[in-house]
Amino acid sequence: MIWNEEFECMSPADIKRVQSERLKKLAALVYSNCKVYKDKFDKAKVTPDSIRSIDDIKKLPFTTKIDMRDNYPYGLFSADQKDVKEIHVSSGTTGNPTLVGYTKDDLKLWGEVMARSLACAGAEPGDTVQNAYGYGLFTGGLGVHYGGLEMGLRVIPMSSGNTARQLKIMQDFQPKLLTCTPSYALYMAEEAKELGIDPKKGNWKVGVFGAEPWTEKMRAEIEDAWNMLATDVYGLSEIIGPGVAQECPHKDGLHVYNDVFYPEIIDADTGEAVAEGEDGELVITTLTKQAIPLIRYRTRDVVSITYEKCKCGRTTPRISKIKGRTDDMIVVRGINVFPSQIEHVLLGIDGTSPNYQIIVDRQQHQLDEVEVLVEVDGKLFSDEVKQLEELKRKIKKEISAVLSIAAKVTLVEPKTIERSIGKAKRVIDKRQM
Repeated sequence: MIWNEEFECMSPADIKRVQSERLKKLAALVYSNCKVYKDKFDKAKVTPDSIRSIDDIKKLPFTTKIDMRDNYPYGLFSADQKDVKEIHVSSGTTGNPTLVGYTKDDLKLWGEVMARSLACAGAEPGDTVQNAYGYGLFTGGLGVHYGGLEMGLRVIPMSSGNTARQLKIMQDFQPKLLTCTPSYALYMAEEAKELGIDPKKGNWKVGVFGAEPWTEKMRAEIEDAWNMLATDVYGLSEIIGPGVAQECPHKDGLHVYNDVFYPEIIDADTGEAVAEGEDGELVITTLTKQAIPLIRYRTRDVVSITYEKCKCGRTTPRISKIKGRTDDMIVVRGINVFPSQIEHVLLGIDGTSPNYQIIVDRQQHQLDEVEVLVEVDGKLFSDEVKQLEELKRKIKKEISAVLSIAAKVTLVEPKTIERSIGKAKRVIDKRQM
């Protein structure tokens, strides 16, 4: 179903008109109410009057996570503090965290775009959703919760963790939808089998998975384990949380709700737009947010975009699944490496599992060293050592062919690598930069 047909199926001319009107109001709002943006506009020699259509967005300066951290906590707010009704804070590991706030209208918007996302995935009013995203300062849990309520779903607010209870609740209440990180979905399937539960048997039909990058091969693993449609949801706290974009059952890109989130794809080095279909950094402008509206926010996520009408009937642009990051890639001996590339290699080799960890280290005065820990099927450890060595050589060869780096490969038994109820920790970088 299409939750908001007016905007999700709008013609190109009409959506441009809506975007243009909203951008003009946004420029005036931030210029008048946020000193950070006023200074940015003045430095760029731009005034709100310079913005007459959405095409003028290129005149406006970029916003980065550094801007948010440098102006923590309230410097980027454009709404009066008394109008801010909810606060969320990111889980940063260094420096100031990223703070986001919501007015009453922002919360209503969040519920609307998440309702669109759940409907896009295949939910219908009256369905039950088991929400295993974390509740609290992390935006995932409450975002799905608000969207579920807006849509008229029955929401089970499980939050993350307590896996045995998660599985019991799934067995007892038979939800149609499961929402969590993709790595946790696989972990739950593993635990179900340990408990003698067949994860394929149930009323569940659709998974809405996000908060971490995942590959098509990992999707296949989840769909096979749970016998459900696995869809990707995209969002980030700085923009609103989950609900910025969502896959429909055709799984041909994530629909961006471009009446409220205007997407651009740029060359990360030059800041210039790249052609449709080419990879680049996703930049998002929040056209209607009030508390902390962001102009041309650089997400650092690498995607491509298409503006072709989807088979589902939506005319919204679609971004690809995240192909990497422009700021957290691993640079090994001058070569850029994304963890998702290594995952792609591993899941293409029989006998390996989607559980792995990359360790990057550098001894004093030595070159970077990469070790990839790979979980393999338990039965392989009872086979001949020769077979394990052959598997190890194959993995090493494939990594070298795809990434042009030599990596040490260590095969480990199932469940050796620490599991996570949130985002899987794929990379441990021990180098002293």
